[in-house]
Amino acid sequence: MDIAEFALERYFARWEFAVRYNLCASDAATLSLDELLSLADADGRRRWNELRLGYTESVGLPALRAAIAELYDGVTADDVITFAGAEEGVFLSMHALLRAGDHAIVVWPAYQSLHEVARAIGADVTLVPLDPTEWSLDVERIEREMRPNTRVVVVNFPHSPTGAQLDPPAFERLVSLVDSHRSARLFADEVYRFLELDSAARLPAAASVSTRAVSLGVMSKAFGLAGLRIGWVVTRDRALRERLVVLKDYTTICNSAPSELLALIALRARDTVLARTRGIMLANLELLDRFFERNTHWCAWVRPRAGSVAFPRLVRADVDRFAAELIEQEGVLILPGSQFGYPGNHFRLGFGRADMPEALARFERFGSAFPLPWNGEPY
Repeated sequence: MDIAEFALERYFARWEFAVRYNLCASDAATLSLDELLSLADADGRRRWNELRLGYTESVGLPALRAAIAELYDGVTADDVITFAGAEEGVFLSMHALLRAGDHAIVVWPAYQSLHEVARAIGADVTLVPLDPTEWSLDVERIEREMRPNTRVVVVNFPHSPTGAQLDPPAFERLVSLVDSHRSARLFADEVYRFLELDSAARLPAAASVSTRAVSLGVMSKAFGLAGLRIGWVVTRDRALRERLVVLKDYTTICNSAPSELLALIALRARDTVLARTRGIMLANLELLDRFFERNTHWCAWVRPRAGSVAFPRLVRADVDRFAAELIEQEGVLILPGSQFGYPGNHFRLGFGRADMPEALARFERFGSAFPLPWNGEPY
């Protein structure tokens, strides 16, 4: 497979653990092992104490799959396959859905694997950009891009990196459009689901409303448990699930037994875990509202509607040079839009972590003193 270097992940490999503050983190503040185990019910604690470190079932621990199914309407444990993080789910789903010469449509900007794996397979990929004035999706644009050989339409709502969310009528039109194109399937990256700023804005899962759709989930984002490396794919299409299981035999085969049990404990205590995440997010969002009100001369945003990230822009400065100086002077990491292949001076900002206030203060101090334009040069 001839696949491009993953720009975002290489950027994080270089900087994520070398800086003091990660102001672009996409995941929520994590729990310690002791904190998570304190949430275990009696069955979860018994399972943990009696855990044996052998192989696990390829499709996932049955109790874990049942707990995941509870997150969805009209779904059973049989409709769930677990993976080593969402990334494995993306990689194998694209291989199950696409062949060389097929066509894929991907809403953009996007996590690189959502379009690059398809390209590496040999599919022709059309990127459909969100409107940057409000990060809205033109569903009619997707309809115009559909071809007889379109096999998958990839969306990500709540959206990263912008924090956008589809309105229910747009979501319904999208599902209907893809279902009416019998050769295509909707692949919905829903890893930020449950982090809607207004819970009334939560959309139904794609796999719940269409028997042909695929929903992607993970423990990393809303649940703040990225280190477990547990993700999942939900689809009511039995034939597709069988293809995914066959492909998984060539990657991880099965998941980590401790990670499966810890994910089960977290999902059974999901109300507590999600309330913690939302509390941190909403407090940080209040700080961000005031920050952007104060700093309109050098930084602007479209306020996010869902998820733990936003995609602001620097008004005049070059974001890549700004980011490099910010690391050097303040030890604060932001993610330039160039790492998504996105033009201009946008950058990803994360507000799901507890140390965001201090990181934001350093960011503001640096940005307020930053020469605009840089060295007298126009931008």
